[in-house]
Amino acid sequence: MATRHFNLIGYARISSNGQDAQLQRDALEAAGCGRIFEDKISSRATVRPGLDETLDHLRPTDTLCVWKLDRLGRSVKEVLAVADSLHNQGVGLRILTGTLTGTYNPTGEGKFFFTMMAAFAELERDMIHERTMAGLAVARAQGRTGGRPTVMDTDTLAAAKARRDNGESRTQIAKALGVSRASIYRHLPSSSLQTVSPGQNP
Repeated sequence: MATRHFNLIGYARISSNGQDAQLQRDALEAAGCGRIFEDKISSRATVRPGLDETLDHLRPTDTLCVWKLDRLGRSVKEVLAVADSLHNQGVGLRILTGTLTGTYNPTGEGKFFFTMMAAFAELERDMIHERTMAGLAVARAQGRTGGRPTVMDTDTLAAAKARRDNGESRTQIAKALGVSRASIYRHLPSSSLQTVSPGQNP
């Protein structure tokens, strides 16, 4: 039976100083990569055009080769997203160094790697959902129902009422307290406002 051929495509991500550029490229070339894509970006950059081009170039039965798994992303979330994309495309992954050194294909024995990645991704989504629901539960217990937090807290509302009792208009109150007129209208009904003197805005 003929050996199944996989095209090996390399991807290197280096920092802006480029100190490890040749190290990664040499390793990828030695591994037999027919083509190497590269990102040279700062540590805080979020856009990775080289990786986007790599993923767009890959086809089923190709294998993406990286020096280390962390080249695929700066966080677990980013790495999981790329692994999920590779699996959906039917693309394998080869890692040259690090704890997970090896070749992983979306079928056969290598499928376990992608299954674990998918499991971690689901776990992360569940944890985010759980934290979100817990936060909403705490907010409801404190009398809030989600959305943007109100700027009219107890102290601000008390100050607004005091200024209202002094005959200030909604516009004056809003400006003095640094809140919107809409907040003043919402928390101080017109029926509770004193008569505005001529020339004042309501």
